[in-house]
Amino acid sequence: MGITLEREGPVAVVRFDRPDKLNALTLAMYDELAEAFAEVRDDDSIAAAVLTGRGDRAFCVGADLEESIPALAEGRFDISRWDGAHQKHTDVFKPVIGAVNGLCLGGGFEILLSTDLRIASEQAEFQLPEPRVGVVPAGGTLVRLTRQIPHAWAMRLLLLAERLSAREALRYGLLNEVVPADEVLPTAIEWAERLAELSGTAVATIKEAVLRLGNLPPEEAFHSEALYGQRAFGSPDAAEGLAAFRQKRDPVFPSRRSMRGDAES
Repeated sequence: MGITLEREGPVAVVRFDRPDKLNALTLAMYDELAEAFAEVRDDDSIAAAVLTGRGDRAFCVGADLEESIPALAEGRFDISRWDGAHQKHTDVFKPVIGAVNGLCLGGGFEILLSTDLRIASEQAEFQLPEPRVGVVPAGGTLVRLTRQIPHAWAMRLLLLAERLSAREALRYGLLNEVVPADEVLPTAIEWAERLAELSGTAVATIKEAVLRLGNLPPEEAFHSEALYGQRAFGSPDAAEGLAAFRQKRDPVFPSRRSMRGDAES
């Protein structure tokens, strides 16, 4: 197998599905992961995605080095082809939850950094070992890591190629929560189902704004933030949310219509 996508109601569960190889990524699997993310983006019946690995030994240990390094070194492959899998330049504004159930190394760690919420098992381990084999973590990590955690901690991970336990990763700010192994996927799915109850417009606007505004100068960012806010405040979801608040009932957001199977208006 390679990458699989299964639906559990409004939740898409995307799996690295090569457990006999610790879910190491073949070149084809990078393409398949990009396609899975595109399906999450385009399917209105999906509210959120959970990204995990098949089996309990590994989330993903990164690229299959016997295939990827020779292809890159010999110029037979352009690393930018992996951009979709690494969610560079992403337009996937639905939340993606990382559910780490074992080793999360190299490219697997890099892909985790593209997710929005992260849960790991108590046995999970994390590492960017690229300097040990003469390469660098260029799947978004050289950009993302120092923007997600303190500079000194990021540089320690990048330069020393140390392995972190789940508890250390939590302390570094790489994770939201650490749970027993049998609770990782259920917790991630439960979080995704909670997201499905919220306004799809609001959730997507928040994610898009966070991704787009982070590198702008403050004055420009504040101006753009106001535009994102106005877009949300003027949406059908906002009208329904206000009506539900006044009527003291749960909102039925128009953005979730296809999830409920309503007829299109």
